[in-house]
Amino acid sequence: MGRETGADRADDRPPDHGWPCAPVPSVPGDVWHWQLEAMHVVSRVRSDLRARIAHPSVSAGSTEDARDGLLLVFEELASNALRHGGGDVRALVVAGPSGWLLDLSDEAPERPPVPAVDRDPALGGMGLHLVAQLSTSYGYERRPGRKHVWARLPSGRGEPTEERRSRLPEPRSPEIHRD
Repeated sequence: MGRETGADRADDRPPDHGWPCAPVPSVPGDVWHWQLEAMHVVSRVRSDLRARIAHPSVSAGSTEDARDGLLLVFEELASNALRHGGGDVRALVVAGPSGWLLDLSDEAPERPPVPAVDRDPALGGMGLHLVAQLSTSYGYERRPGRKHVWARLPSGRGEPTEERRSRLPEPRSPEIHRD
């Protein structure tokens, strides 16, 4: 998927800021969903998600690190949806045979996810970079009245981390380097 410039776009979408605009993938598996009314609900839902992925039928096919990664990505995307999206925020997790699909949707389709660039990590805002690092693929999709920000996460029994790391969004500033 190549990067598009403002001249290449036929509509009024904002420029690509490193987070790909791509449809939410279809993944077979067990589907879990929650409504997130406020930030305090994220902790409760995270606990519920932790209990579900700890079940032997799920935990037998995944590593502890992969399950921890899923919980971390959930918390990042959920807090972003509540802070920057708003409205009716919904979380959906599909537990598939090779990992998970996480889809957080909100009512702000005009606000795409934008990874922080040229910012001191001590100031925060690095969550999307973390999501990209832990995911096998990620993106967002606009639908009428909604934006879906999604990530596919591995079970820990497959693709090596180095292959995923090469797909991280690059910072714009030449002074910032990824280790």
